[in-house]
Amino acid sequence: MDTTGLDLAPVVAEQPDPLLFATVSGAHLYGFPSRDSDVDLRGVHVLPPRALLGLREPEETRTRMWDDDGVEMDLVTHDLRKFVRLMLNRNGYVLEQLLSPLVVHTTPAHEELVSLAPGVLTSHHAHHYRGFANTQWRLFEKTAELKPLLYSFRALLTGIHLMRSGEVQAHLPTLLDEVPEAPGYPVALIDAKAAAEHGDYGSCGGPAPETLRRDFEALHAVLDAARGACALPEQPTAYDALDEFVVRRRVAAPEG
Repeated sequence: MDTTGLDLAPVVAEQPDPLLFATVSGAHLYGFPSRDSDVDLRGVHVLPPRALLGLREPEETRTRMWDDDGVEMDLVTHDLRKFVRLMLNRNGYVLEQLLSPLVVHTTPAHEELVSLAPGVLTSHHAHHYRGFANTQWRLFEKTAELKPLLYSFRALLTGIHLMRSGEVQAHLPTLLDEVPEAPGYPVALIDAKAAAEHGDYGSCGGPAPETLRRDFEALHAVLDAARGACALPEQPTAYDALDEFVVRRRVAAPEG
């Protein structure tokens, strides 16, 4: 599915609180969607002050799913404070959502939050990407599906690129060009996955499992070296600026 023409205006209008942004994440962002892939939309809503001051638990995460001409759409949003706390907790996943170039809804506040994102990048983001890669690798070993295999390599390459450049790059085809140590065969695996979201690795004619493991472990070593040589700080530098941003946006949020 071509995500560039998505019209989210009716969905945005139905939201009980303002949306700061909504972007496309998942396989479309990572550069290996399948014909039957659903569309993962991620974003931020802003609860009014009353929602956080009363007795009821605030609705910090909201999920909405619907069908768009046979394609499953999935919109998940976090309240701004929760989202920013995740940003400050070395969570590369939410940074990829914030910085996704596949934007379907934006605001000036979204642009401001993007401008603050470099201030949360640290050398410890290497641990996030290592952990995500290992989780997906274990899933690949259990299911033998192409999807978790591609996720495994994508996570390690994103971590390596981030440590070297200070840039969050989630698009696997781009990473294969920009990280010299990346193996070449994921290009063919991306083409194979395009046929089916849960395609089986064994039927795609890829390298032997021992080759995959060797390259996966080699990229772990590359990530270690990149982290050791990176110029990123140990701690976020934008905490105060983000705190001020959250307060300002909260005060501006309309009451229901």
